[in-house]
Parts: sequence; C-alpha cells; structure tokens
Amino acid sequence: MNTIFVTMHIKYIIPFFVFFCFNLFSQNIKSIQLRPLQENNFSSIVPLGTTLELSFDDLDADSKDYQYKIEHMTHNWESSRLSSSQYIDGFDQNTIIDVTNSFNTLQSYTHYAVQIPNVNTIITKTGNYLLSILDDEDEVVFTRRFVLYQNETIIGVNVERSRNTKTLNTQQTVEFSINHPNLVINNPNQEINVVIIKNNNWNEKITDLQPTFFKPNQLLYTYTNKTNFWGGNEYFNFDSKIIRATSLNVVKVTRSTFFHNYLYPYEYNPFKKYSYNPDINGQFIIRTLEGNDPATEADYAMMHFSVLKDEPFSDKDVYIYGAFNDFEISETTKMQYNSEKKEYQSNFMLKQGFYNYTYATLDKKGNVNANDLNGSHFETENEYTVIVYFKPFGDFYERVIGVGTGFFDLDR
Repeated sequence: MNTIFVTMHIKYIIPFFVFFCFNLFSQNIKSIQLRPLQENNFSSIVPLGTTLELSFDDLDADSKDYQYKIEHMTHNWESSRLSSSQYIDGFDQNTIIDVTNSFNTLQSYTHYAVQIPNVNTIITKTGNYLLSILDDEDEVVFTRRFVLYQNETIIGVNVERSRNTKTLNTQQTVEFSINHPNLVINNPNQEINVVIIKNNNWNEKITDLQPTFFKPNQLLYTYTNKTNFWGGNEYFNFDSKIIRATSLNVVKVTRSTFFHNYLYPYEYNPFKKYSYNPDINGQFIIRTLEGNDPATEADYAMMHFSVLKDEPFSDKDVYIYGAFNDFEISETTKMQYNSEKKEYQSNFMLKQGFYNYTYATLDKKGNVNANDLNGSHFETENEYTVIVYFKPFGDFYERVIGVGTGFFDLDR
C-alpha cells in the first residue's frame, strides 16, 4: 500500500470536526472528562454496566440548566435503528442535577457532573453511544463518545515495528486475532466490523478491515501495510498543580485578573530524533495542591505556549493538540506567528493539573498532521485498542463482542 493511503490515519476533514465540536468554546465549557471512576483510567471504552462519569466546567459561572442525552450508534457513528426504549431502561434524556460552584478560585466557574448508569438511565445493550449535552434551548453544546462491550470473544493484539521498508523507522503495525469458541460467526466479511484506535483518539483510527486468514473459531488480521499507524512521538507535558509558582515545564508565573503560566518554548527541529519521555498519551489529570477537592477548588490559569521557528510555515497553520479538547482543531488552540520573536504563540485557559499535549498542523485542504512538528518514530510508546462489532444476519443492531488492547514496547 502506498504512503498516501497510510497518512490518512492522521488527516481529517474540517466538517467532521464541525459536526462533533459544535459551539464548544463559545459556551466557555472547559475540562470535559468522560471516564470510569477508577483513578488514571482515561478510556470511555468499558464493559457494559461500568459506571462512567461525565464532568465539565462552565466559566460563565451562572448555574445553567444542562441536560444529557444518550443515543445508540452504529460502528461508523451513524444513528442506529433502535429506539431509546430498546437500549435504555428509563430516560435517554435528563437534567444534570450535580451542580456546584467553584470555591476560593480567581476564575469562577460552575462544575457539572453526572454518572451513567444512574437511577434514571440504565443502558441495557452494548454498542457505540453518543452522549450529548444540551442547553435550556435543547441546542447541543458538546458531545462525547463511549463504547460498552461484553467479552463474548477474546481479542489478541500485537504491535510491531512496520515491516514496510519505506516506513520502517516511522510507523507501527497492529496485528490482532478474534477468538470465538463460543460464538457462531457464519459470514465474517458481512457480520463483523472492527475498529483500531490509537491512544483513545477517535481521530486516529483504522476501519474497513477483513480477516486475512480463517481458522476454526478464530479470525486473523495480519496485514503488512493496511494496519500501519504513524508512530508519532511522545507528548510534551506540564504540571500546574501549584498555580502560584513555577513547576514542571512552567518557566514563569504572573498574576493579574487570573494567573498566567508560561511554558518552556519548543524549538522546531525537522531532524529531531526520538528521545524517550514517559507520557500518558495525550491525556490530562485535574489536580491541585492548593485545595482539597480538585473538581471545585482547582483554579484556572491562562497557559502560554510557544514554538520557536525562524520563518512561519507558508502553507499550513499550527495548533495545540491533545485530549484537553478531545483532540479537536479549533480557533481557540490556533497559534499565531510573532515575526519579532520568531515564534508561534497561543494562550488559553486550562484548569490546574497534569497535561499532555503536542502540536499539529492544518494545511490548505483541511488535512491535519500531528507529526509535522514533533516527528514520527517507530520507537514511540503507543496504546492501540481493537473494538469488534457483530451483527448477525437478520439482527437490527451491532453489538460489541470484544475489546483488546496492545502496546508498542521497544524493550519487549
């Protein structure tokens, strides 16, 4: 397979973002998290019955009435044929009642949280789900995806260095098997759909795969090129748990109406080599040492980012990229070139915590590349998740029958 096809893993068309992003930043919504209750678990791909908590802050701090709505989706995120009564015991739309105001912070905000399932909403079927937050006019403020599954199969995942000599040093390949001794699959090509996701980022995924080999009670997917991902690089990070003083990768702190934290600048180098740096694959953790409850006592700071480069890119824009805004491209995270300082600059509000981030570019055709500034290396430690969807002939919906996870480990 040619390289052009492979690069599509990190290239997205802008209308896709418009559909899922809506008016997120215009609403002053920040720190959106949809995660299980377990500490340091960032994935919203969980077994059916697992409690997920959605939380977010509204910097308007005026205690709006927000509602959540849950919709069952197909494997490619289109509305399924099921009515809400077929996959929810209770209500698919309800008001968020866990609402608290920030305490002892320079930046006031209102914190919202809801757990799913709850007494009003119990999901009864596996599958893809779209969780939408609506305002008091039933307009969508933002959405998040989650997946519920049952282990009806065993998914084995193996991640290796690319076997394509052209991408040997820049890509990783994912191989996996679906073991189904207790499940009859008559026509895998029509009944099975699989999705591979890199680092819990739905923008970096591979779909439309067919088994390469069939064995009794086992399907094998061992492509040479079709399941290749760019390795990328380890994410940058900073820690603002102490907002009043410099800390990890925060070089300067000032205070006015609110705190300003300045990060060490990144010096662009197109020949940058791989250097091991432990990360959490683009995710973030809200935390503070200056309060007891991070949800309402962690403050917000204006975070200042900069990229040193002698000349601006002539054919692309630069953005800050990470899970803090669901890996979306938006005007809020766009960087502007300062010709006097010879650097790209951007700043926006983030809640105290530990953050991973990187830099991405957007070209004139609307293609996003997360590797332009930081490079791509086969050595990078990444996590890959394989989701298996099953829709037998005659069924009305796809159920998720297994999830497998694999890591690239250079020392393995």
